[in-house]
Amino acid sequence: MKIQNNISLKSYNTFGIDVKAKQFISITSVEELKTIYSSENNSSKFILGGGSNMLLTKDIDALVMHINLKGKQIISQTDENALVKANAGENWHEFVLWTLENNLGGLENLSLIPGNVGTSPIQNIGAYGVELKDSFHSCDALNLETLDIETFTNSNCNFGYRNSIFKQEAKGKYIILSVVFKLSSTNHVLHTNYGAIKSELEQRHILKPSIQDVSKAVISIRQSKLPDPKEIGNSGSFFKNPIISKAKFSRLKSNFPNAPHYEVSEQDVKVPAGWLIETAGFKGKTLGKYGVHKKQALVLVNYGGASGSDILKFSKLIQDTVLRLFDISIEAEVNII
Repeated sequence: MKIQNNISLKSYNTFGIDVKAKQFISITSVEELKTIYSSENNSSKFILGGGSNMLLTKDIDALVMHINLKGKQIISQTDENALVKANAGENWHEFVLWTLENNLGGLENLSLIPGNVGTSPIQNIGAYGVELKDSFHSCDALNLETLDIETFTNSNCNFGYRNSIFKQEAKGKYIILSVVFKLSSTNHVLHTNYGAIKSELEQRHILKPSIQDVSKAVISIRQSKLPDPKEIGNSGSFFKNPIISKAKFSRLKSNFPNAPHYEVSEQDVKVPAGWLIETAGFKGKTLGKYGVHKKQALVLVNYGGASGSDILKFSKLIQDTVLRLFDISIEAEVNII
């Protein structure tokens, strides 16, 4: 167990922000975690997963623990379903591809989402009409006070839109060690009506798609709209899609007849934040080293050398402008550190 000092975190966050960690350690076992938390070292600690859902605005004056727990397996399988376990440090997209190689369905719409398995329940990641909670069975997490390993079931996690118990009352109290998913072995239920999946499959002349076909379509769509973090720093969608009342949407519609929406309940609708940002004139806007991606208004980008503070200030300008123009508040989806 080697602790390093004054380490750059540039390669550990998808925004590519060059801040430093006072101390840094790569965690490869649960025993290492327990050793750190049971020691008399009372220094501050910072948990780092895939670094895909955060904006670092300052140096981290703490021991940064990079959760690098590896391993995945099929726990059990019947003709209908399978329980699959992946440890927290597994790359999310590589894990999804592995499930597809084993002809297990449920995660195909979540292909190419950046990050690691361990952080996926925290955010309840979602895309193209599917959320993690739809396939989530349970997760094991280390209680940082007792150092006991506790199991959270789907119902325990209080999943919501980009939300979970781990962002609310359990925030900072647990480290997710592994996640178990319940996936389909046969009779896969496909979700192809959201976004451009259906048209993408039609362009490929696929009339009876497989789960692998859906994944390839999602990957193609995401690659056409979203920048590769290895080439342009970004964290994917920076903002959540706001949910507003139907009465408020009616007022918006009177001023902007083309405003899109998705019904979420009898009282509320979801308005695409990307449409709000684009209509406000920010899509493709560049301010030197950073800006809004030219193909997707939800994505803020670091073209190289921008600071986290630069991007944070820019994001607040976008929020203020959207609020002024539409009377709608949009929240950051990423964690601001």
